[in-house]
Amino acid sequence: MAQVLFLGGLGRSGTTLVERLLGELPGMCALGEIVHLWQRDVRDDERCGCGVRFSACEFWQQVGKRAFDGWDNVDVDRVHELRESVERTRHIPRLATATTATGEVREYAAFYSRVYSAAAEVAGARVVIDSSKHSALAHVLRWADDVDLRVVHVVRDPRGVAYSWTKTVARPETDGADEMTRYSPGRSALLWNAHNAAFGLLARRGVPVRRIRYEEFLADPRAALVRLADFAGVPLHPGDLDFLGPDHAMLRTGHSAAGNPMRFTVGRLPLRHDDAWVRALPRSQRRLVGAVCGPLLHAYGYPINVASEAR
Repeated sequence: MAQVLFLGGLGRSGTTLVERLLGELPGMCALGEIVHLWQRDVRDDERCGCGVRFSACEFWQQVGKRAFDGWDNVDVDRVHELRESVERTRHIPRLATATTATGEVREYAAFYSRVYSAAAEVAGARVVIDSSKHSALAHVLRWADDVDLRVVHVVRDPRGVAYSWTKTVARPETDGADEMTRYSPGRSALLWNAHNAAFGLLARRGVPVRRIRYEEFLADPRAALVRLADFAGVPLHPGDLDFLGPDHAMLRTGHSAAGNPMRFTVGRLPLRHDDAWVRALPRSQRRLVGAVCGPLLHAYGYPINVASEAR
């Protein structure tokens, strides 16, 4: 049975950073956003986190061989068809209330479980990390009989998330030809509510869920990693966190299949609290996001009063 640590939350909440640091721990292997593997890697042959094309990455070619006897044997069209049928935000109420899984849900989950098991075997890892983030996918994976699923719910102040979604960010894996998706603050606020609430529903269905706030993770990453490793069932030993400095981390080459451009970072990675939104996000937009996200802001311990955000 594959042990999977699934990082969930809305994009731009810090999941890539959490994944990269967790991936430095012994016994853990970071796979990136597997939800995008089928199109961006298997079909489009984009670059792996190690820098080479997916088809040239020895790690992923070994995974494909073990999981499917080669990636050519994966019916990507079928994966897309199943995703549309079962793994969309609109399907979460049905997934969360179901007492049995449909054949399509189990078929879709099986594509992932085969990747997880093969990756763990190739990497010699006890736990694989999937930073797909999608709450609907997490709800699907709870029905996979051969996956030991544990979820880390990463939350960030929605005003910081909203500001990040407004920025233009090139996708290095396409050599700058494409940009990452952008959302208006209002749109990102609605998505922040929907995705984060969905992880609350997942916890009520018996899936182990550990919520962390991105801001607190950055304030003390060493303590946070110890807690997350314990949650994942991975014992740490003296020296396992030596890659962490007082304000940086030293990262090795990874094999993230898809995700934030940070997945390509090797070597020194500064660890600093990104609060540019406090100054750069217009007051009217901060108020809008705060109003839309008010109930969950309060539940997660974030200030609702805009005035209290002044620095």
